[in-house]
Amino acid sequence: MQQQPPMGVKLSVDVEYRADFPNPHRARVRWFDPQSKKRLSRSEMLPTEEAAQAWVTRMKRAASRGVTPATATMSLAEYGESSWDLAMRGLEAKTMDPYGSGWRLRVVPTLGHLQVPTVTNGVIDRALYGWIADGHGRSSVKNTLAPLARVMQQAVRDGIIDVNPANVTGWQKTYKQAEDELDNPRSLALPNWEALETLADALVTRSADQFPGWGSVIRFAAGTAARIGEVSGVRAGDIDRRAWTWDVCRQTTPGPGGLIDKGTKGKRRRTVPLIPEIRELVAARLDAVGHDPTARLFTGPRGGRITTAILRDATHWNEVVLRLGYEHLRRHDLRHTGLTWMADAGVPVHVLQRIAGHGSLATTQRYLHPSTRSIHLAGAALSSYLSTGQQAVGPKPVPEPAQKPHLRIVR
Repeated sequence: MQQQPPMGVKLSVDVEYRADFPNPHRARVRWFDPQSKKRLSRSEMLPTEEAAQAWVTRMKRAASRGVTPATATMSLAEYGESSWDLAMRGLEAKTMDPYGSGWRLRVVPTLGHLQVPTVTNGVIDRALYGWIADGHGRSSVKNTLAPLARVMQQAVRDGIIDVNPANVTGWQKTYKQAEDELDNPRSLALPNWEALETLADALVTRSADQFPGWGSVIRFAAGTAARIGEVSGVRAGDIDRRAWTWDVCRQTTPGPGGLIDKGTKGKRRRTVPLIPEIRELVAARLDAVGHDPTARLFTGPRGGRITTAILRDATHWNEVVLRLGYEHLRRHDLRHTGLTWMADAGVPVHVLQRIAGHGSLATTQRYLHPSTRSIHLAGAALSSYLSTGQQAVGPKPVPEPAQKPHLRIVR
């Protein structure tokens, strides 16, 4: 177990550049333990010297407030676990159950890997949009934000942060705004296949050892309009290589004790076409796993199951999409991308609904908003039609009955 320094300990600090590491700047704090008389330390590898200096400054400030470096560098999941009872004090038992579920099922998978000081307003905004996109209702979002706000408020009391970023006022308006954007998923989609290729290559380049499998996951998810959990769940036996279709029947998701495989969302089994753009990578994966129909088609570099959080961390997703100009792009938006492309390609709405696995046709119809190009094409088609002198097709006025001739008597 790592030793903890005493409260208010004096720290010595240094920043060292190590060129052979992906994050080459090592920030380190050291202190003497008054009981053991040993010199202890804690360090962090960071991408820039500015980030390293900011980390050192944060450690010094935390130590001056009586916060140990170990506590100041905890992840949100670790800090929440250690301070849960204190943060939730005064709540009734009936409130603790939904708060605990919101924390365990949404906060930890989405934000739990981050150190507490790095959980900013913008990070929470993106998380909120993600929960809404995943179909969680207002009550679920409320029971997720509330425990997050309490844990972050405890971090304020502990002196780890100055301001609680989870005190989201008027979040219902944010919810409505996010719903409005989701009503037009085109705003969440990548523009074309070239943009997808650029994103996939950039994520592979940024990952440790440039693992090419991350690029395959990105291309497959967008090309099939699938969720990342469904991509993780696909097995060799689910692929029909002759018809080039995928039988979507399971997904990988966090559960008690770790990752588990279960049925797809809504328990809706569906068949998805495998377009030529991804057939080569699918064929390569099938050849790699051999004749075992239960073998997973896509895994991490060590053969483990993939989740959206694992993909995010391994590829430094947030950093890459920000650099490419897609600040709000999330892994789930790969699904929005595929469905939007299919809608633009003219896939009938009832077919698109089956491919997407939507329970409601209204959900599928969100992808049918016409693009600017299709609007211009419609205008050009109408102008061309009218310029030929043709009459418009449609209801015509009923002609007035012919007037009967009047007889006039001449005397």
